Amino acid sequence: MKKKLTLMLVVLLVCAVTSPLFSGGAQEKSDDGVLRFAFLPNTQNNTFQSTMNDTYKALSKEHNIEYSVLDPDYDLNTQLNQLSDAANQQYDMVFVIPVDSNGITAGLMELKQAGVPVINVDTSVGKDDLDLVLSVVATDAYMAGTLVGAQLVKDYPEGGKIAILDFPSNESCVDRVAGFMDGIGANISKYDIVAQQDGAAALDASLILAEDILTAHPDLAAFFCINDPSALGAAAAIKAANKKGEVGVYSIDASPQGKQALIDGEFTAVAAQVPIEIAKYSFQQALDLLDGKEIKTSVYLPSHLVSLEEAKKTVNDWQ
Repeated sequence: MKKKLTLMLVVLLVCAVTSPLFSGGAQEKSDDGVLRFAFLPNTQNNTFQSTMNDTYKALSKEHNIEYSVLDPDYDLNTQLNQLSDAANQQYDMVFVIPVDSNGITAGLMELKQAGVPVINVDTSVGKDDLDLVLSVVATDAYMAGTLVGAQLVKDYPEGGKIAILDFPSNESCVDRVAGFMDGIGANISKYDIVAQQDGAAALDASLILAEDILTAHPDLAAFFCINDPSALGAAAAIKAANKKGEVGVYSIDASPQGKQALIDGEFTAVAAQVPIEIAKYSFQQALDLLDGKEIKTSVYLPSHLVSLEEAKKTVNDWQ
């Protein structure tokens, strides 16, 4: 009996020592010796995410790493299935942008149980799931919001009616709105938030909402939109109502389309997101982790307001 117990303990110890490491230590390469990375964004139907994909792909090629990207197209169930597939595929590193910050717990748990390390990029997972990822790397969304809010106060010092097109299922977008409100700060009593609606971070949905808001509030001063597609929808509604130049549009992204809108006078101000820098930073974190090095668990890269001069110089590019 003692011999059997001793043998069982040895087996358990061996399993513990050889089980895949989830944090802190170096990972094993695949059977053919080649590292395999995967990018699981919330969509690829947006130049922000596709720019990140292009950056990851180029860096993977440079380092002889096999690379895959999956596209759930904003569908949570699809992303959960893709996370499960990634766990089964035993990738050496997975970069994840959640479709729903608080809705992907099950998928993250599968990855952790499979020993597949995860770096969360762009949009943070929910606070209760932070222990399921090794790091969060994103633009400082709160900072971007405060910059835009402060600029609105400069542009409308007497106040006015404001409409917000948000995206509450996305943690980053929640932070942008919080930053925007804090950017207005002590001046908030001058402004009347007449509408705050979910524009789904999309042009078409935001266009319809913006048309209705302009009809209900013809004296609206400005829209604050959580990203460029949503802001482009608002700008299109303003143009259709023959109010271009009368109603301000404040955005966060500074995509090529957003920069062009700033140049054309359709946007009043836009704060930058930095998808290329996020991809570069998180990719280096992955290499460091696999080399057994420690990394920062929370990295928020700074935003800035894009000037007209910067927009003209970099109109074809993200940052």
